[in-house]
Amino acid sequence: MTRVLIHRDGPIARVELNRPEKHNGVDFPMIDALIAACRELAADRAIRAVLIHGGGSSFCAGLDVRSVLGNKKAAAWAAAALLKPTANRFQRVNLGWRDLSVPVIAAIHGNCFGAGLQLALGADIRICHPEAQLSVMEAKWGLVPDMGGTVLLREVVGRDVALELTLSAKVVSGVEAAALGLVTRLADDPLAEAHALAEAIAARSPDAVAGGKRLLHEAWEAPEAEALAAERRWQRRMLRGRNQRIAVARNSVREGETPPAWKPRGW
Repeated sequence: MTRVLIHRDGPIARVELNRPEKHNGVDFPMIDALIAACRELAADRAIRAVLIHGGGSSFCAGLDVRSVLGNKKAAAWAAAALLKPTANRFQRVNLGWRDLSVPVIAAIHGNCFGAGLQLALGADIRICHPEAQLSVMEAKWGLVPDMGGTVLLREVVGRDVALELTLSAKVVSGVEAAALGLVTRLADDPLAEAHALAEAIAARSPDAVAGGKRLLHEAWEAPEAEALAAERRWQRRMLRGRNQRIAVARNSVREGETPPAWKPRGW
């Protein structure tokens, strides 16, 4: 079975975890399929937004421990990767989505545990069902988050909240996750809400969307002088682009006129 499906709806790509009988538990083939999907979408300049969701009753119930440990050769390779000084594929599978020049929106329902939560945190925006169940679950297995979770958690919650979630492995509902800042907002139909948001974003200049994402990731934790320098640098890039002029023209279109089409994004 193909572990990850990519569906295209015009400029919106939907990445579906496709192991519903296992609540989309992460095994080695799924890790490789997610990395490949991310690489494929990064090269497609027609894409304007990416949605990530799970097929079946859960977003992703975390690492399929039995499958991973049952593959002794692959498990030994994974253990050896912990000795390397650079990010390994377990980390790249979640961190890579931030490098896309389009927004990535996770639609969370059902279980979202461990590796699944770290994947959701790798998205730019998380829309969650109120009754979803979320957990930094690694401590239950005597482990710590090692799929980029340390970097990703610190970007959305305070240290005390991250410690509580990591050390206790407690399960929180979507409602509590929203109160903690772990998810962006709640929706009864997260995938439909994510798609509506993606459509709204796709109506904007592709350069402004790409540049806005890059700018915020670059400037968010930077010292003030560096953040302001990043603003100036990215704004100069916007002003040099064709899509900024098209944005002005689209805002001047009269009723009944056809607005000019966007050009492919510059990067």
